[in-house]
Amino acid sequence: MRPTLATIAVLMLCVSTVSADQPGASPKKIQIGEELDRALIARSLGDGKVYVGWRLLESDPKDIAFNVYRRTGQAEPVKLNDKPIKETTDFVDATAGAESEHTWLVQAIVEGKEGAIEASCQHATARPSAKPAPYIGIRLGGDHTFQKAGIADLDGDSHYDFVIKRPNANVDPYINYWKPSTDTFKLEAYSHDGGLLWRHDLGWSIERGIWYSPYVVYDLDGDGCAEVAVKTGEGDPRDEDGRVQSGPEYLTLLDGRSGKPITQIDWPSRDLFKDTSRPYNYASRNQLGVAYLDGKTPHLLVERGTYNVIVLVAYRLTDGKLEEVWRWDNRKEDRNYSGQGAHWLHSADVDADGRQEVIIGSAVIDDDGTALWSTGLGHPDHLYVSDIDPTRPGLEIYYGMETRQKERNGMCLVDAATGEILWGHEGYTRHVHSRGMCSDIDSRHPGSECYSADTDSSKKFAWSRLRTAKGKVISEEDIGGFGTHVVHWDADVQREVLLRGRIFNYEDPSGQNIEPRIEGSVITVIDLMGDWREEIVTSVPGELRIYTTTIPATDRRTCLMQDPIYRMDVAHGTMGYHKVPMLSYDVASQKK
Repeated sequence: MRPTLATIAVLMLCVSTVSADQPGASPKKIQIGEELDRALIARSLGDGKVYVGWRLLESDPKDIAFNVYRRTGQAEPVKLNDKPIKETTDFVDATAGAESEHTWLVQAIVEGKEGAIEASCQHATARPSAKPAPYIGIRLGGDHTFQKAGIADLDGDSHYDFVIKRPNANVDPYINYWKPSTDTFKLEAYSHDGGLLWRHDLGWSIERGIWYSPYVVYDLDGDGCAEVAVKTGEGDPRDEDGRVQSGPEYLTLLDGRSGKPITQIDWPSRDLFKDTSRPYNYASRNQLGVAYLDGKTPHLLVERGTYNVIVLVAYRLTDGKLEEVWRWDNRKEDRNYSGQGAHWLHSADVDADGRQEVIIGSAVIDDDGTALWSTGLGHPDHLYVSDIDPTRPGLEIYYGMETRQKERNGMCLVDAATGEILWGHEGYTRHVHSRGMCSDIDSRHPGSECYSADTDSSKKFAWSRLRTAKGKVISEEDIGGFGTHVVHWDADVQREVLLRGRIFNYEDPSGQNIEPRIEGSVITVIDLMGDWREEIVTSVPGELRIYTTTIPATDRRTCLMQDPIYRMDVAHGTMGYHKVPMLSYDVASQKK
C-alpha cells in the first residue's frame, strides 16, 4: 500500500509565546508570521513498530514536554510513554502490531498540565511480511515530472501544500544552449493530502526554462493563505525560430486556493537590455523573491538581469493590489554594481537592524532600496548566507565565482554586513560552477565546510577544494563534481551528504549508506514535517515523493522553517540552481 499524506498524524496546539535566543541571530529577531501545526507523522518501521515525530515550535515554553497516545478504532487512546517526553520530539511505538489501523496523538504538557488534543488523522496498516515504503507519495495528475516545488500553506489549515512547475525540463537563453520549447510549463497546486487544487498553463509567451518562468509561493498579505506570484505574458508571441522577444510581460498574482488571478502589473521591460551585446540572453534572466524589508511584512521582490544590467523592485500587497515600495537600478551605481547578479536571491538581516536585506549576488541591497556593498567580483554561480563561522560575530556569505578571477577569491568568504573578504582562494579560477556546497558536514572543524569546483576549457570538472569556515583546505577530493546536496538526517548536528541517491556521513564515506536509497530527481531539502530533521522532496514520473527520516533523535530543536533565513531560502527554492537552505545560526553551537 502506497502511503500518502492523508496517512500522517497531525496535531495543532497553541501555547504561550516564549522565544529562546539563538547564537548568530540578529538582536531584533524577524518574526515569520506563519501559523504552523505540529506536523505529527507516523511511519511504519516494519514488524509492528511505528516511528512517531512532531514539531517543536518557537512559541513553546522551554520546559514543554509531551505524551504520546495510540487509538485503535473508536477506543479510548492509550498512553504509550512511561515518563513525559522532554529530550526529543519523537517516539518509537514498539507495540503497535501490524493487523490494525491506529491513530497516534500527542498532548503537550505545560507547567505539569496536559493540553487538549486538537486534531489527528490515521496511519496506514503495516503487514509484518511487507517492507514499508520509505517515502510518502502524492500522485500527480499525469505521468509527468516537475522542475520546482513552491511549498506554503495555500488554504489556511496550517499544513504545507505544494505548487509544482512541470515538466522537469529546461531551456537556457545562452546562444550555445538555447533550443525551441516543445511545450509549455504548467503550474499545479496540490493540497497536503494529495488533492489536485488547480492547474495554470503559463502558455507560449513563457519559454520552458528556469530563467523565463520565475514563480514564488508565499503568504504576502498575512491572511494565512499563500499567494502565487508568477511571470506571465499573452498569446503566442514566438518568433519564427521559437524565441519570445516581444509582447507584454506581467507579474501576476494568483490566489493559492483557486489559482485565479488576483492582480496584475507590468514586469520590468526587456528594453532595458536593448543596448547590451546579447539583449535576448541578458533580458531573459528573471527572478522573484520575498524579504521582510521592514522586519514584519513580507515584500515581493522582482528582479530582471544578472550579467550586466540589473533592476530590482520591491512590492507590498495591500488590499489585493501590489504597491511599489522602491526600485533599484544598477545603472545608477558605480561599475562595481554591474553584473553582480546570481542565480538565486537571498534575503537576510546582514546588518542586525531587524530588517532583511536582499543579496542579489556579489552585491547587497539594503532594506530601503539603496546599495549597501559590492565585492565587485562579478557573477557567482553559488552563494550561501549563514553564521558560517560561529567563532566571529554576525553572518557570513560563501561564494563560488563563475566570473574568472585572475589571481584570487574565486572561492571566498565575506562578512555579510560589510562585504569585507575574510579569506579567499589564492590563484587563478576559470569558471567555478553550479551549486557547490556549504554546510557543517565535519564535526572535526567548527562551523560550516565550504566546497566548490572549477572547470577546464571544455567546462568540465577540473579540480575542487573543501575548506573549513576559516579557509583551511581540508580536502581536494571530488564531492559530487560541481556540488552536492546535504540533509539533516541522522541524530547528530552535522548534515549528511546526499549524492546520487545515497545518504552518508562525510566523515565516514566508505562506511555503510544510511537508509533509504533516494529515488528520483531531488527537488528540495526542507524541514517539512516531524521533528527538526529535514525531508527530501523528489520528482519521479507521475509522483511527488517525500522521504523522511525514522532514525530516533537524541535531542530536540525548534522547527527550522521558523528561522527567517531558512524560510526565505525555501521560498526561493523555485529559482535557479537548487541550494540547500541555510540558517541564521550554527546548529552545533546552538543551545538546546
